[in-house]
Amino acid sequence: MIEGIVRESIAKSETKKLRQDGYLIANVYAKGQDNLNIAFKYNEFLKFIKNKETLAFDIKIGNDNLKVIIQDYQRHPVKNEFLHVDLRIVVPGLVSKYLVPVKLTGTPIGLKNKGILMTNKRRLKIKCDDKNLPNSFDVDVSKLDVGDSILIRDLEIPKGVTIMEQPSVSVTGVISSK
Repeated sequence: MIEGIVRESIAKSETKKLRQDGYLIANVYAKGQDNLNIAFKYNEFLKFIKNKETLAFDIKIGNDNLKVIIQDYQRHPVKNEFLHVDLRIVVPGLVSKYLVPVKLTGTPIGLKNKGILMTNKRRLKIKCDDKNLPNSFDVDVSKLDVGDSILIRDLEIPKGVTIMEQPSVSVTGVISSK
């Protein structure tokens, strides 16, 4: 669990001061709840996120413990550092929309035949409750040759999960290099 502090002010000058002091700015929200403006120690947050094993994780803000997922983030265009993170509260029993990462495994056959692996969807929009929330969609690309692709309808979808994308959308594929 990682601990955050509540931001008293959301003014630009206060945000800048927090960033200079080594904090990462974050918003925490959920349907029917007030937004929380918080900040985490930058390095502690990165270390925690790299080592987490599930999509949803626990944070502590004051006396409250919340289960959240990373909904969105912003990076600095030059330094590639995180500037801001949006965290969505996972409300028990409530069906919500989430963005779940796609993890590719294996080396495609098509790479040996002068192909290039193209990933079209890094995260998939799904609809489910907290009990059915998958950590990721694991996709094995080892059998892909040049011209082959994996579509959303080809994925194994866990029970209780609805994908909010068209079934004919390509997740990944191997194209020929020119």
